[in-house]
Amino acid sequence: MRSRVLIAPDKLKGSLPAPAAAAALAQGWRSVRPDDELVLLPMADGGDGTLAVLAADRPDARWTPVPTVDAVGRPRLGRYLRAGDTAAIELAEICGIAGLSPLDPMGSHTIGLGIVVAAALRSGAGSLVIALGGSASTDGGAGALSALGAQLVGVAGLLPPGGRGLGGLAAVRADRLALPPPGGVRVLVDVQAPLFGPTGAAFVFGPQKGADQAEVAELDQGLRRLAAVLGTDPDQPGTGAAGGAGYGLAYWGAQLTPGAEAIGELVGLPEAVRRADLVLTAEGRFDAGSLTGKTCGHVLRLAARDGVPALVVAGSVAQEMAAAAPGVGLLSLSELAGSVRAAQQDPARWLVEAGRQAAEAIIG
Repeated sequence: MRSRVLIAPDKLKGSLPAPAAAAALAQGWRSVRPDDELVLLPMADGGDGTLAVLAADRPDARWTPVPTVDAVGRPRLGRYLRAGDTAAIELAEICGIAGLSPLDPMGSHTIGLGIVVAAALRSGAGSLVIALGGSASTDGGAGALSALGAQLVGVAGLLPPGGRGLGGLAAVRADRLALPPPGGVRVLVDVQAPLFGPTGAAFVFGPQKGADQAEVAELDQGLRRLAAVLGTDPDQPGTGAAGGAGYGLAYWGAQLTPGAEAIGELVGLPEAVRRADLVLTAEGRFDAGSLTGKTCGHVLRLAARDGVPALVVAGSVAQEMAAAAPGVGLLSLSELAGSVRAAQQDPARWLVEAGRQAAEAIIG
């Protein structure tokens, strides 16, 4: 019997973008079941690769380059995607952690993001979409706010960039802060973390950005001071995203939105799931975090809601996920390839193989 199969993967971080992952899974599936209707819907959750998904969905969109700086202040060329009246910006492309060496957990900042946002505003964009995943910094969005015209004042004058100076924040002067566009600012977050505390930006994500235990504590205190001065609710889900950049942008007036849900709405994911006989999704590692705001978790929730069988293909699968996602098929590229390294060296090959095996399982 001919089936309609929805293939809705995220990127495999550091290995393969979502559109290429979808194509590889489809190739493997077609080698076994060529008559099935395959619907390819590459996904993102607000992390790196989000603009690639939006660009694929909007062929009328145009890229605009913007000279800016990376997370440690080095000149680089950023960009935003303009589709109609909306400009979309991805933090990971501008001041993300990928490729940054050495890491600078205390000095990294979001100034570059603010520069690109300001350029989009000057171009006349009526609304903004900002994807926040993949950051290198824990500055609470202070760098972005400063690039947008805010003055963050410390006891000895203007604060130095990065999370290191936040503990000395005395006041903010917002009279020159750029106004958000009339259509608003929608910030896509891939985590629901609050700004500070044991589940906040510094403690959960600081070590991934190179912070040791003492630095994590210092960064957390800095974020607490930022919240005390700015006054925006630090417990709002997503304020801890991107080292607290979600918080700084919320202070500016942005709406924080779960990224996978927002991208799904833009590309028509809910309707595609409803019409499918089977859903395939994929990501680099499928673990407990996948079910808390990430693409795979969102796709699985939609599939469960509509009673559609689902299969997850991942570079690696945490052992506990068989129990955490009951009834969901799981395929690990690392197991297919024989090792994590082998899977990472040629992810497209092993995604093709995963697609083939998934199709054979349907026949069986």
